Amino acid sequence: MSARKIYAAGIVAMAIGCVAATQVSANSGTMDDEASNRKVVTEAFDRWAAGGTTFFQDVLHEDVVWTVRGSGPSAGEYRGLEDLVERAARPLAERLEVPLRPTSTDIWADGEHVIIFWEGEGLMQGGEPYRNTYAWIFEMRDGKAANVDAFLDLRAFDRALGRDPS
Repeated sequence: MSARKIYAAGIVAMAIGCVAATQVSANSGTMDDEASNRKVVTEAFDRWAAGGTTFFQDVLHEDVVWTVRGSGPSAGEYRGLEDLVERAARPLAERLEVPLRPTSTDIWADGEHVIIFWEGEGLMQGGEPYRNTYAWIFEMRDGKAANVDAFLDLRAFDRALGRDPS
């Protein structure tokens, strides 16, 4: 088994544990909801990988609560699509000469939850590559993510934004 698959399995196990720990009641969604949720996210990632620029608008509720897990300047809670775009997505996009695109994506659905393990690449202004690995847990409501837990290499992200002092 490759190191990437072992890492992905660990992230997925952690993500499933987070979903199970935060689920208050039994899953009331249907298999159709699960398939629909997975399809929405998969198609949005496919459009993004092909050069699309509306990923966040396509999959997130306007009032999404996006929590970046970990520690560092970018960790914490972002309330609403506009807050996420203004404080996280746009600052990264402005530092990239070649936009961030998903290069590898694994997507799982379990009722109202969609778990995405993905790798992305872009090119910073000045030619330095930006690469990161992400695990996102979407809690879907009416076909869009209402709550998100995001795991990523925060040091690489903060360094790309000039937020890391080291």
